[in-house]
Amino acid sequence: MFAQREIPKIQPYVDWRMFHLGFYLGLHCQDLIITHSGATTEGNWFAEIPSYSPGFSVGIVGDMFVNPYLNLRVLPSLHFGDKSFVFRNYETADIYRTDVRSNYLSFPLELKYSSFRVNNYRPYLTSGVYGAFDLGRKKGEAILLKSFDYGVTIGLGCDFYFSFFKFCPELKFYFGLADLIEKTRSDLAQPELGIYQDALHKATSRMIILTINFE
Repeated sequence: MFAQREIPKIQPYVDWRMFHLGFYLGLHCQDLIITHSGATTEGNWFAEIPSYSPGFSVGIVGDMFVNPYLNLRVLPSLHFGDKSFVFRNYETADIYRTDVRSNYLSFPLELKYSSFRVNNYRPYLTSGVYGAFDLGRKKGEAILLKSFDYGVTIGLGCDFYFSFFKFCPELKFYFGLADLIEKTRSDLAQPELGIYQDALHKATSRMIILTINFE
């Protein structure tokens, strides 16, 4: 009989530290779930975001040990990206396009649920809440989103253990709960652009983020 060779564990006690820091880099896509009002002074306009432009994300990881399978994490981060709107008037077949840039300063607070460690990797799940401030708003455009958003996050990833750090690919989903449509538009220099904002009753944010964490 051949005995199974045990792989030595790298940094076997690293997960028992009370606090540790890290950082992450990644790519994301921003989206909005849109509810239409439809009727405007110039026909029925409906909006969609038909394609997604990848954005860039960077953040800091602050981790606190709770028990061998649970950690509390705070992840202040910046997300640079935009959303491309296409408005269609189904009465006249007119089309209007506009881009909305959103640079979010986000503050997620999450719980990390880790599985049992197998050799030098350890899968995990995350869930939590977040608040975000939009630093990229540009007034005077056809669409203006509110400066503050909040919602919930869920994610999954895996810790890979190396001699001096943990390498952690992670996929995360942000689900916004706030209505982001700015209803009062005194900033519009061209009042005729107001028909596009009037066509939107409600919009909530969605974001998918793929990151590489170094902890």
